[in-house]
Amino acid sequence: MAAALRSRRPSRRGGGLRGRRVGRSVGLAVLGLGLALAVLGGPAGPSAGRAAAPDEARIVVGAPATLDPAAAGDAASAAVIGALFETVTTYDADLVLRPALAARWSVENDGRRVVFELRSNLRFSDGSPLTAEDVVRSWFRVIDPDRPSPLASLVDDVVGAAAYRRGETRDPGGVGIRTEGPDRVVVELVRPGADLPAIVASPTFAVVPPGVGRDPSALAPGSFVASGGYRLSAASPTALTLVANPAYWAGEPAIRRLELVTDLGGRSPVAVFEAGEVDYTPIGSADATWIVWDRELGPALRSVPALGLTYVGFDTSRPPFDDVRIRRAFAWAVNWRRIVELTGDGSTPATSMVPPGIPGRPEGDYGPRYDPEAARRALAEAGYPGGAGFPPVAFVSGGTGWEEAIVGELRATLGVPISAEVMPFDEYFARLDSDPPAFWALSWIADYPGPNDFLGLLLGSGRTNNYGRWASAEFDAAIEAALEEPDPTAARAAYEAAEAIVARDVPVIPVAYGDGWALSRAGLLGAGQNGLGSLRFAGLAWEAP
Repeated sequence: MAAALRSRRPSRRGGGLRGRRVGRSVGLAVLGLGLALAVLGGPAGPSAGRAAAPDEARIVVGAPATLDPAAAGDAASAAVIGALFETVTTYDADLVLRPALAARWSVENDGRRVVFELRSNLRFSDGSPLTAEDVVRSWFRVIDPDRPSPLASLVDDVVGAAAYRRGETRDPGGVGIRTEGPDRVVVELVRPGADLPAIVASPTFAVVPPGVGRDPSALAPGSFVASGGYRLSAASPTALTLVANPAYWAGEPAIRRLELVTDLGGRSPVAVFEAGEVDYTPIGSADATWIVWDRELGPALRSVPALGLTYVGFDTSRPPFDDVRIRRAFAWAVNWRRIVELTGDGSTPATSMVPPGIPGRPEGDYGPRYDPEAARRALAEAGYPGGAGFPPVAFVSGGTGWEEAIVGELRATLGVPISAEVMPFDEYFARLDSDPPAFWALSWIADYPGPNDFLGLLLGSGRTNNYGRWASAEFDAAIEAALEEPDPTAARAAYEAAEAIVARDVPVIPVAYGDGWALSRAGLLGAGQNGLGSLRFAGLAWEAP
């Protein structure tokens, strides 16, 4: 789910999204906050202790920007929202799509209709019934034309949803989302083969009680009503306290109280963990390189995989980057792979907009070639030989760590007047939504494991997450062909055609993939990390002594 993964959807590298943007927190350079239980050794030292009581846990997370699913676009918010509000489907630790609030679903009408059947006797945490009406109301909030979700384009394949989101119609009856009785939700699609059951596993589509969005106090600790495993009981500038929801459909979580630490006060997460103050914390890759050899901390080290991408993009709607020759010049002038490799933070150079681990990922290398001579020729052909007359440009991000290296190569190779600007995480996200910079960076982590979450969602014409405002009928046709194709091999070929168009027209440049690291207390068991950037807190439990 952007330069600092708005997802599901995080590494706060480059401003970042879950299929959403990810941002960088002080001391946290992890693309996900999930739990991986591949222990590197036996318990010893601080890994053997516990920061909380037997039915409690203290976990470091990124500070959420909001607790409203429909308003969230960043991964830190999604990670917390997933504990508070439940979706109709969910992914397990092995990336298998599972029922959640829905007991089952079926795909009908040659793939153009999906029917979700809810579990019986669902309840919110206050005991009130949770019905199909709540699901439909929650999903309509995502496409509210007055306040659309940052990830509203996820459901553009629903009949009438895109037109409703854009305000072209105010008639909800024209949108293909409806109830059939108290326990059935029916969704009509514009084409067969869309990934709807997977898409609605995103926290964006979590089910909320009626007050959310209308009453500001609905998300406050004193009146919080949850559909997920936990409800919010207290909040401070440095932590959120969650308590188990006894009405949760899967049963009351084993860990009854969670303290989600959102601010370490400038302290190192490693030091906080060593002091026994938290049970789980993401850490930077620089720390992981020595911790893996440490006799005491080594057994607590966990690898945290992430289905994420860091990429840079251009505002293709206005000069100078409305000219494909200039975009190509910038792409060819930088040795992107060398920059990533020299970082030494565990990132790997990207070869595609779709990261490894996504089923149906296009095969091949679609990254730009490093060719300074070709870059200079392209810039000269565009009317700026040696950079002469090129307008001043800022490379803006939420903090990738590569800004100066990228800017330095562009200056040296092309002679263009370019500078680097790093903005605070929240301010950068707001700018991406309202007035994207001419040249920007973003990290994105998957909302759901499908190629379209990184291609159609980020680059399709008119999509809410297409920050470069690129439009290509040829690209859109390739994505549509992939979505409509029932044969996986043919669908992959269509996605490969879409990747080739991106590589040719350079609206964006895929830069890096990267996993993260965490420290986890011995005996803390969980659902595991599947790469989507958030942990199912309701699946955590302490191992029996």
